[in-house]
Amino acid sequence: MSRIPNAILLLLAVLILPGCDTQSPSSTAGEPELSPDTDTAEAATSSPPPLIERTVLFGNPMRFQGRLSPDGTKMSFRAPLDGVMNLWVGERGDFDSVRPITNDTGRGIPAHFWALDSEHVLYIRDEGGDENWHLYSVDLASGEITDLSPYEGVQAQMAAQSERVPGVVLVGMNDRDPKWHDLYRVNLATGERELLAENNGLASIMVDHDLNVRLATEPTPSGGFNVLSWSDDEWQPLFEVPFEDAQTTTILGFDEQNQGVYMLDSRNRDTAALVHLDLGDMSVDIIAESEGVDITSVLIDPRSHKPVAYALDMIRPVYHALGLEFVEIIDRLNSQLTGGSQVLAQSLDNRYWTVYTDESDSSPIYKVFDTTTGELDELFVTNPALDDYTLAKMHGEVIKSRDGKDLVSYLTVPTESDPDGDGRPATPVPLVMLVHGGPWGRDTYGYAPIVQWLANRGYGVLQVNFRSSTGFGKSFLNAGNEEWAGAMHDDLLDAKNWAVEQDITTADQVAIMGGSYGGYATLVGLTFTPEEFSCGVDIVGPSNLVTLMESIPPYWESYRKIFARAIGDLETEKGQSLLKERSPLTHVDNITKPLLIGQGANDPRVKQAESDQIVEAMKRKDIPVTYVLYPDEGHGFQKPENNLSFFAVAEAFLAECQGGRYQELGDDFTNSSIEIPHGGEYVPGLSGTLSGN
Repeated sequence: MSRIPNAILLLLAVLILPGCDTQSPSSTAGEPELSPDTDTAEAATSSPPPLIERTVLFGNPMRFQGRLSPDGTKMSFRAPLDGVMNLWVGERGDFDSVRPITNDTGRGIPAHFWALDSEHVLYIRDEGGDENWHLYSVDLASGEITDLSPYEGVQAQMAAQSERVPGVVLVGMNDRDPKWHDLYRVNLATGERELLAENNGLASIMVDHDLNVRLATEPTPSGGFNVLSWSDDEWQPLFEVPFEDAQTTTILGFDEQNQGVYMLDSRNRDTAALVHLDLGDMSVDIIAESEGVDITSVLIDPRSHKPVAYALDMIRPVYHALGLEFVEIIDRLNSQLTGGSQVLAQSLDNRYWTVYTDESDSSPIYKVFDTTTGELDELFVTNPALDDYTLAKMHGEVIKSRDGKDLVSYLTVPTESDPDGDGRPATPVPLVMLVHGGPWGRDTYGYAPIVQWLANRGYGVLQVNFRSSTGFGKSFLNAGNEEWAGAMHDDLLDAKNWAVEQDITTADQVAIMGGSYGGYATLVGLTFTPEEFSCGVDIVGPSNLVTLMESIPPYWESYRKIFARAIGDLETEKGQSLLKERSPLTHVDNITKPLLIGQGANDPRVKQAESDQIVEAMKRKDIPVTYVLYPDEGHGFQKPENNLSFFAVAEAFLAECQGGRYQELGDDFTNSSIEIPHGGEYVPGLSGTLSGN
């Protein structure tokens, strides 16, 4: 609405998930014993640190998703209330003043943000992971909660708000037609809505700072989009963005005078540049550009609506000033950041920036950057319990693909195997390739519970930004078109071979694991290249690209052609043949290695049928597989009880096939909805644990 919502077209939920190994869990409950023939280098490595409790890694953090109110006086965050993540608000920096403003007892509140009046907090919530998001408003003075989209089956999308038009927000709702989101003006206090623009085939509708409808995007048959202008009560064509630029070109918003727009634009170049487009004469001014990576994380002054800084993220983000008045400010910010970071929000006067900071081997910290003093002060630590444990450091690597592409990757190895702290183990370790979702997303530098869990259990972790990953230019992204199970998978194999050549691991000690697209990549690994991986963990991964394309959610209609161009077109014989050939289900007979599948029953993106059908095919052919199902989850597992239970299963599974350490199955299934439709007997201790809960 206020910008092209590229993120919602992803098949993703950027999930990152576990992997597996070759030794029986019964022999790895404590520290591994050294065999009599252990060589000197292996014996010289330090003892492994204590096991990190799964509840610490996968339970609720103490606090998360910190935000400051637009006036800079209050703070908000998500934190547990009776074990469920709810919203809390207090005075900035005063934790004695905080109080809960929601009392959700289900899956918790996944995301929130402030209304510009600093008197209302907005949040989204669905039912059981169905992604039919409702948008809610909390009046901080009265405590009253108003559903701003109280219509059955609706998916609400927050579109825009403006300081110039107080008391209202613009919300997209698809209750008239599930394929398209009409744009409504909604009163924050009453929830009353007024139709602003009906949507009959538009991917997005954009407004200016007076909340007037101005622009829209319309998908084209080729997979690109037309930008339209609202004039004389009808949409007029303005310019076209071709397919190859569709995912790297985005309208960020209007300038202060509402006469032009700021854009990330990859047209006529490979990487996305920051530009200003004058809507009067259609002239384009390039504000900033870079080779190798796209410009990301543009910081725009909330009142002047002028870009003041941006980030470039190859291995980790580095900020760059726009304008002399911000050079010293950005230099002060960069000097206090050494790991991953993200500026999440700015106060209306642009004095206070909420910054998420992340060193990879400690708990992330939310901080507040004061642009007047240059001080970066701690707001809160997300998970202080991690301070009691030794965490592993992430290291950036650039790996060459077989056709010469740079694969920006991240390697994390167990601390006990890395005496020099350089990210290279003294002797090879079992490795888990952790494949990101999307595929139109990317791995970034920073702390991840799954990475630390794997490293703590004795595994190296390799995360690869294979072709189709975002942030590295349109050529790199589009190199993955029609390459699912093709060159995209080759990138993973090339990274695996690199790790073997570097003596990080051995060829027979590599597992593969991932969620969403990463789950698909796991299935591809075990079906297309069955000898390459020791085992696989697939979470909500599609097994049949034909049924995946047939079941795309209706509200993704505007992106159907992008999917068709990138994966395979159901409407052509060639496309159908490609989809079938690249489907793991087609090659299920090839599976010879252990497989664990996790699925949410309410997943609207990768429906339960995707897991059901490959499990049924394996059952018919007597191929062992363990299937874990959650009736109250969607595209990934949000409830901490379900997360704990799944990773308990995955840990025992990995220890069995990869030989790592593991924490005994205890009360990890308490209050979880976990079901094992098939294959519980293939994970040691699983059947008995389930029967005892």
